[in-house]
Amino acid sequence: MTAPPLPGPVLFDQFWADLTFVHWPVRPSSVAHLFPPGTRPDVFDDGLTYVALVPFTMRHTAVSTSLRLPYFGRFAETNIRLYSTDDAGHHGVLFRSLETPRLAVVGFTRVVLGVPYTWAKMRVSRRDDEISYSSVRRWPQRGLRSTLTVRIGDEVTPTPLEVWLTARWGAHTRKAGRTWWVPNEHCEWPLHEAEILELEDDLRAAGGVVTTDAPLRGLFSPGVRARFGRPALVT
Repeated sequence: MTAPPLPGPVLFDQFWADLTFVHWPVRPSSVAHLFPPGTRPDVFDDGLTYVALVPFTMRHTAVSTSLRLPYFGRFAETNIRLYSTDDAGHHGVLFRSLETPRLAVVGFTRVVLGVPYTWAKMRVSRRDDEISYSSVRRWPQRGLRSTLTVRIGDEVTPTPLEVWLTARWGAHTRKAGRTWWVPNEHCEWPLHEAEILELEDDLRAAGGVVTTDAPLRGLFSPGVRARFGRPALVT
């Protein structure tokens, strides 16, 4: 539950707010072909790996820890992620897509980091203990939709599986024909139960992941501050 020390200088400092996790189990063999060379599905003790739908609001972004990006650093995001590992012992995530309304963010992250951001029309709204996220893809694969509404409940102690899913300290990505590890660190997630009231999602299937089982219980967090370090070559 504690991040390892972040190697090298801090490249980006962010705050992820009003975030919801929704997870589904998947067979590792059904998604293994989606992972870049040098990585593979990370598998829990139950023999399964997982896919997650994670909508939230990026409250701020700074280059290093001080240069704030007022407009480009604040936006809604919804990502689809798998769980990855490599021979160096990194346990991270592999993004299949990341929706955002900031077109400039899409271009920068795709070209510089190889992260598959997509351009979408998005909205996050909250009323009392209910929060709703909606997204409609603009590019690529125009028209893909994701809608989620949850009711935020009491704070919970995460199960061992929920710790394994949420305590992730980096991401694997593919850039210029090489596989990279991008490390990050953040404090332990404050988590609340999130009752799923509405869920319609095209993004998992568009990312090559088909789920047939019901999702795990939803989890909501008011947010954490996260910092990213220098990428390291995997292969």
